[in-house]
Amino acid sequence: MEYRIHPKTGDRIGIVGIGTSAICDTPEKEAVAALVYAHEQGVNYMDLATAGAKTFRYAARAFSAVRGEVFYQVHFGANYETGAYGWTLDLDTVKRQVDWQLKELKTDYIDYGFIHCLDEEKDWRRYQDNGVLDWLLKLKKSGAVRHIGLSTHTPQVAETILDTGLVEQLMFSINPGYDYHEGDYAIGGARERMDLYRRCAAEGVGIAVMKPYSAGQLLDEKTSPFGKALTPVQCIQYALDKPGVLTVLPGVRDTADVRAALAYFDAPEEARDYSLLGACAPRDAAGVCVYCRHCHPCPAGLDVGLINKYYDLARAGDAMAADHYAKLSRRAVDCTGCGHCDSRCPFGVAQSARMGEIAAYFGR
Repeated sequence: MEYRIHPKTGDRIGIVGIGTSAICDTPEKEAVAALVYAHEQGVNYMDLATAGAKTFRYAARAFSAVRGEVFYQVHFGANYETGAYGWTLDLDTVKRQVDWQLKELKTDYIDYGFIHCLDEEKDWRRYQDNGVLDWLLKLKKSGAVRHIGLSTHTPQVAETILDTGLVEQLMFSINPGYDYHEGDYAIGGARERMDLYRRCAAEGVGIAVMKPYSAGQLLDEKTSPFGKALTPVQCIQYALDKPGVLTVLPGVRDTADVRAALAYFDAPEEARDYSLLGACAPRDAAGVCVYCRHCHPCPAGLDVGLINKYYDLARAGDAMAADHYAKLSRRAVDCTGCGHCDSRCPFGVAQSARMGEIAAYFGR
C-alpha cells in the first residue's frame, strides 16, 4: 500500500480504499473475509454509502478490533430503514439512521461525516433549511464527527458548497467515461471537471474517488464507451493522476475484487498506461495535459507531467505549488525543445511550447 497525507486533516490514507455499493449482496462470511484481507494488505479507508443495510454489520465484524486503523465515510442522508439504500433530507430520519449506523458499526465516532449526494442546488438549500447541516456541524463540534465531507456528481454544486469552507473531503466520480462526456454521471465538461480537481488540490480538500470503473462499464469492451476495455489498474491510475485525489474507492464484492484493485501496486508502468484515451478525448479536452506521463522519459530528464501539474495548481491558487516546483531537480527552463514530448502526447498538448510558458511563469 502507498499512502497520501490529507493536507487539511493530516490523516494518512491508503491510495486504494473500499467502495461498498455491492458487498451487501455477498454472503456474510465471504464479505467479512474480503474486508479483513483488504485491511491486512494496508487498506484503511472505507466508504459506507452502500446498497444494503447488511454492510454495516459486515464492517463491524471485520474492523471493530482495529477501529482506530480504519477511516469510515458515513453519509448523512443515506437511509436504510427498508434494508436497502434510500435517500432522505428529513432531519429526524437522518438522525435515526446515523444513530443506527453507529450502533451497527460498533463505534462512537465518524471519521468523515458526509453531506450526502447533493446533485442539485435545490437539494443543498433543503439540506440547510431542514436542519441537517446544522446537526452535522453540531456533531463535528462535539467530536462525534471528526471531519466534514461532501458527495456529489455535479461540479457546480460542488463549487457552491466548497465556497462555504466547510468541506474537507469531496467524494466525486472520476473516470475517463464521465470526464469525457460518457455515462449517466458525466455531468460537466472535461475542463470544468478538471478545474474542480485543481481547486480541491489548491485548497487542500481531499478527493475520494467513487465509481472509478464506471460501475464496471469500462472493464468490458461491450459496454466501454471507448470500444475497448480498460483494466482496473488503468482506471485507478487515471484517477490517481488527477489533482487533489487522495484515495480511489473501487466497489468490491469479494476477495477477488480486492485482489484486482490491489494488483495496481505490482503492475509495471506499461500496464498503468491509459494513453489510448487520447484518441477519444472530446474537443474541450484536446490540448489539456492530464499528467498521464505517456511522454516520458524526457531526453532532458524533465518530469513533464509533474511540471504541468505544479503549473496548473499554482495558477489555481495553490500556495505551495511554486515551492514544490522549485524543488524539482530539472525544471521547465531545462527543456531543450527537442519535441519528443510533443510527438508522444496522446492528448495533443504542445508540451515543448508549454515548457517555455511555464518557465516564464515561475521565472526559472
